Amino acid sequence: MAHIREALAGGRKLICFITAGYPSPSLSIAHALACVEGGADVIELGVPFSDPVADGKVIQFTSQKALEGGMTPRKVFDLVREIRESSDVPIVLMGYYNPIFQIGEESYVQLSAESGVDGLIVPDLPCEESRSLAEHCRARGLDLVQLVGPTTSAPRMAKIAAASSGFLYVVSALGTTGTRSSFSDGVGEVIRRAKGSAGDLPLGVGFGISRREHAEAMYREGADAAIVGSAILQGIIDGASPDDTRKFVHDLKAKG
Repeated sequence: MAHIREALAGGRKLICFITAGYPSPSLSIAHALACVEGGADVIELGVPFSDPVADGKVIQFTSQKALEGGMTPRKVFDLVREIRESSDVPIVLMGYYNPIFQIGEESYVQLSAESGVDGLIVPDLPCEESRSLAEHCRARGLDLVQLVGPTTSAPRMAKIAAASSGFLYVVSALGTTGTRSSFSDGVGEVIRRAKGSAGDLPLGVGFGISRREHAEAMYREGADAAIVGSAILQGIIDGASPDDTRKFVHDLKAKG
């Protein structure tokens, strides 16, 4: 369970999100590995789902196309195995609870662990409802990353941070994922509150980060890692090759 935490140690880290199976299974692997070559410290692999309530239009589009191409939650494990043949970068699966429920929590975690997954993010599973899944994750050595946001109260933020492992996912803004040109003045306050609750647990800040200056701003506020997804996927939608993705991530990677 230390793999993710160790990868984010020291701060100024980058977590890159790729939709599994978009634009094809083999190309999603190629883009994920390109992210690693560009400097990604953790890969967040999105499990396509038909009702992605936390995702904006870019990730929704890529998820829908991946589903139309035949991607399934079980096939995502095959992609992880293929990535593992070339890289030991920590891999976190971000997916909704319904597929986990359908497969079964214990089986889903077992399949995740056997394929080489290091952790799970389940945005529609409240902290209070995640105890069983967290126990299965601990038994298999996986982290279960919890999320907090701008409207999370201080007492609840402390409770969620205590239940999180690997890192604490800080949602930077209200609404869904997607690129933004700017962030509200309140994002720094959210990060500071989360930092106070998380202690030495790393903070990953996501939702809207698309440029290097965005990541730099989050680091200045106290984030240990910036999470970038929609900006990478928009490039792929627009025709970016894996080499283009590598260059984009390299430019995103902030230097200390």
